[in-house]
Amino acid sequence: MTTDLTQASAAELGKLYAKGKASPVEAMTAILKRVEVVNPRLNALCLVDVEAALAAAKDSERRWRKDKPLSPLDGVPVSIKELVRVKGWPVRMGSKLTDNTPSDTESPAVTRLREAGAIVFAQSTSSEYGHKGVTHTPLHGITRNPWNMERTPGGSSGGAGAAVAAGMGPIAIGTDGGGSVRLPSSFSGLVGLKATFGRIPAWPPSLTGELSNTGPMCRTALDAALMMNVIAKPDPLDGWSLPPDDVDYVKALKGKLKKPRVAFVLRMGDHPLDIEVAALVTKAAKRFEKMGCVVEEVEAPTDYRTTGRAFVVHWLSALQRLLQLYPEQRHGEFDESLLAGAQTGLKFTLQDLINAQIVRREATIAWNVFFEKYDFLLTPTLAVQPFEVGLNAPMGPDGKPNLQWSPYTYQFNLSRHPAISVPCGLSRDGLPIGLQIASGHYQDALVLRAAARYAEADPLEFPVLPESLK
Repeated sequence: MTTDLTQASAAELGKLYAKGKASPVEAMTAILKRVEVVNPRLNALCLVDVEAALAAAKDSERRWRKDKPLSPLDGVPVSIKELVRVKGWPVRMGSKLTDNTPSDTESPAVTRLREAGAIVFAQSTSSEYGHKGVTHTPLHGITRNPWNMERTPGGSSGGAGAAVAAGMGPIAIGTDGGGSVRLPSSFSGLVGLKATFGRIPAWPPSLTGELSNTGPMCRTALDAALMMNVIAKPDPLDGWSLPPDDVDYVKALKGKLKKPRVAFVLRMGDHPLDIEVAALVTKAAKRFEKMGCVVEEVEAPTDYRTTGRAFVVHWLSALQRLLQLYPEQRHGEFDESLLAGAQTGLKFTLQDLINAQIVRREATIAWNVFFEKYDFLLTPTLAVQPFEVGLNAPMGPDGKPNLQWSPYTYQFNLSRHPAISVPCGLSRDGLPIGLQIASGHYQDALVLRAAARYAEADPLEFPVLPESLK
């Protein structure tokens, strides 16, 4: 167990608190000091509520001293993506078109975390309205990857990923409409879960509606399970909230993998794939074979170009609503890529939308049938390594922007299946690579268990921070 409180996982902090070897005040103070040193360089947190954080830490410390913690997460600092509402904090959405009016409402995940005693201490950066898979905005500027500050941490929950990877809180809440929890988790060496749609309630509804999920980002599968025990509870404010599943995710994490049938999809089609990503993910698949799984390399049941087109129609037709929400004279204040996407969304026809809905339904059925045959699926999380900051997409082999760098994640936003990203190694340049594990609807505990068993079988000795940030 680490003695540096900024590098401890949530589970480790809870054990330290229980044994009296550390206190929530000590942990929160250490993390706030780390924020002072590291955040100006990474730009991962756009708001830090120091006074409230220390007050909450003192309350938690008193509960632990009385041996009456509210949950294992009592006293654990957590950051919240700026797209997720926190009462008393502004709802900026990474946008210059918003203002600093404090929110008078709070998202269910934040409320559940507070009820569990977690310390909601900071707001993390996002791309504007979460519209792209990297994190830089006209409002906040560029968020950087702690593994290499000239590389992006991904997005849109890039601030959350960079913060946890850099020791600015062990856990975070992100959102995932096309991979926005899993992308930055892959690029930052973290565990990031997109649960079955509706398992973690969300409110207010996302601009992208049924594509978007709220999810945990952390260092271990155990921490994700601890978070799921708190936030995966139904809420009447979410129109798609699932009924309670009565699963103790921490207990379920301890179960064995009983020789499951595992599918391995290295490519979703003819898109480019980084050679080091391919090698590390293939090695991870072989590790599952050594764990006793029956692994079969197969083709995806869907055509990624067809599903990709359907996803883009869903996504951009949702973004165009921003053009109605804000007066035309202010449209020039949007991120250029957001404005271009919203304007493209205006051009889709009713037939385009209906066709996209049909493709989504057919793709969901195809994946349902697939997961009748296989217990879970292994893929790369992303087809590329972390690329240069400031770009919206990496450069492809042809010297043009590679718009196919994320063909794996959005599949399960369309189909609503659970999927998790776990680190599976470092590239030669010392950059994290992620493995995605997906499964059938409501198999959230299974993907967490698979992630945990893999981490045990192939432990990765990641340095938490590069030397330049220590």
